Amino acid sequence: MPTKVERRTVDLSSFPNLVVIYLGMRVNRLAGMKTLFGFGPRISKSAAADPDGLLVHENIVYSLFPMHVGMRQYWRDIESLMTWTRSEPHRNWWQNFLRDSGGTGFWHETYFLRGGMEAIYDDIPKPVGFMRFAPVVPARGPMFGAATRARQTNATPPVLSESDLYER
Repeated sequence: MPTKVERRTVDLSSFPNLVVIYLGMRVNRLAGMKTLFGFGPRISKSAAADPDGLLVHENIVYSLFPMHVGMRQYWRDIESLMTWTRSEPHRNWWQNFLRDSGGTGFWHETYFLRGGMEAIYDDIPKPVGFMRFAPVVPARGPMFGAATRARQTNATPPVLSESDLYER
C-alpha cells in the first residue's frame, strides 16, 4: 500500500560547519521566576538583532512544573557562535549568571555537523540530556570552557576564566 505521508529532508551541503545548540533555563527556587522572565525579552531582542552566523533561533518549553524553558539555535559555524558568546550582551549575562544563578539552573548541549558534541550544566539538580547516561564530571581544567570541551583547535578563551570564577 503506498504511503500517504509526504516525506521530505534537507540538503545541508551548503552548511558544512553547521552547529546546533540546545539551551535551557530551569527554575530551581521561586526567585528564579524573576530571573527567567527577566532574561526572556533580552534573549529575544538579542536574537532579533540577527547576529552574524545565527541562522535560526527557536524557543522551546521543556516543562511547566518545574518551569523549564529554552531555545534551539542553528549557527553557520563555531567561530560565529564563539564570537557572539564573547560579545555583549551575552558576555555580560554569562559573567553575571556564573556569579549568581538567581534561583535558576542553566545548561546547553552543542552538536557539530563535522562531528563532536559538548555540554555544560550549571545548577541543574536533576539530570537532563547527556547527564542522563554519561558520567558527570566537574567543569574544571580542560572541561571548563566550551571550546576546549568541543576540542576546537583554535580554542577561544572562556567568557570568565576558571581562576576568576573559583579563586575569589
